[in-house]
Amino acid sequence: MGLFKRILGGKQEEAEERAAGVEPRHLTGAEFDTEILGTELPIVVDFWAEWCGPCHAIAPAVIELANEFDGRAVVAKLNADEYPDILSRYGIMGIPTLIYFKQGQEVDRVVGITRYGVLKGKLEKLLD
Repeated sequence: MGLFKRILGGKQEEAEERAAGVEPRHLTGAEFDTEILGTELPIVVDFWAEWCGPCHAIAPAVIELANEFDGRAVVAKLNADEYPDILSRYGIMGIPTLIYFKQGQEVDRVVGITRYGVLKGKLEKLLD
């Protein structure tokens, strides 16, 4: 079983179908604070880097989140290499790190490759 299939809990075909739709928003450093502080919707930010294998491995799950929660939450990505000051501000020591925000405040985080069901569950909690 491939890593993509394991992360998504075995729903590869369904995920590939939806992955063609909405992409996570790629934030710049300037947009980061505006987006985090300026929206009522829950936000999950994937801190990643191009050279990071685990970041690429979890990317399909992040795309799936963007598709499934489109209009109900913001799913974004921030390139760790381009904005080390933001990583420092949030104490990020390893990537991939996904941080969940609600009303501008960090409420949860995940470090490393994590199953899609776990990522989805954390975001669903913020919608309650």
